[in-house]
Amino acid sequence: MPVPMSETAPPRKAPASAAATPSVDFGYEEVPAPEKARRVRAVFDSVADKYDIMNDLMSAGVHRLWKRYTLSQTGLRPGMSALDVAGGTGDIAAGMARQVGDKGLVVLSDINAAMLEVGRDRLLDRGLLRNVQFSLANAECLPFADETFDCVTIGFGLRNVTDKAAAIASMRRVLKPGGRLLILEFSKPVFPGLKPVYDAYSFSVLPWLGARIANDPDSYRYLAESIRRFPDQETLLGLMRAAGLEDCRYHNLTGGIVAVHKGFRY
Repeated sequence: MPVPMSETAPPRKAPASAAATPSVDFGYEEVPAPEKARRVRAVFDSVADKYDIMNDLMSAGVHRLWKRYTLSQTGLRPGMSALDVAGGTGDIAAGMARQVGDKGLVVLSDINAAMLEVGRDRLLDRGLLRNVQFSLANAECLPFADETFDCVTIGFGLRNVTDKAAAIASMRRVLKPGGRLLILEFSKPVFPGLKPVYDAYSFSVLPWLGARIANDPDSYRYLAESIRRFPDQETLLGLMRAAGLEDCRYHNLTGGIVAVHKGFRY
């Protein structure tokens, strides 16, 4: 069951808003918009082969519970279709592949070829390639036809996108009427006293782990900074509503360190 492409001749161009942006954040730096995509690509080229083990170490395995909760919100049934944007090593895509079954379809997309290759290898090891396709794609200009998917997910990827509003609009466009978008992302802690502990961990322990395990402390320092620059729960909710999604809401996990945002296309 091939995925309908939105254009068979040249692929969609990124919205003009991304090109017109004079500078965007790359962690705590401000860089020209085109430069951010290149730098993000370099980060994930560097960490791709250690990405899964670092996730387990950084979160003490809790990232698996966050993803399990996200999967519980997909609403997918056998025979449906789903897209995992910036899907990396394929944890969420693997869960959705089981939900839609052999007659359904899941597309795992990522802008980074190294991450996509690791994701394909992981899904091959799990025996889950029968109903999964792969797409090297930019979240801001997804190369799929309008109204293609019953569910679109993006897990820990939106904060790395240059134009977040364009990406949300692109993900809404490819949803079928009644379909839902799920955004799993680091957010702002809401428990009193949690923020200083979280900050100390992020800016001390994460770069240390990055140096010891991935031999790349700078990439994990960027990841910590990118979390701090990401919009808070209510701001992201506003971006989703501005893109035309309806019935938008969010659910905090682990005291707001992570949140799952959900919105529908009606």
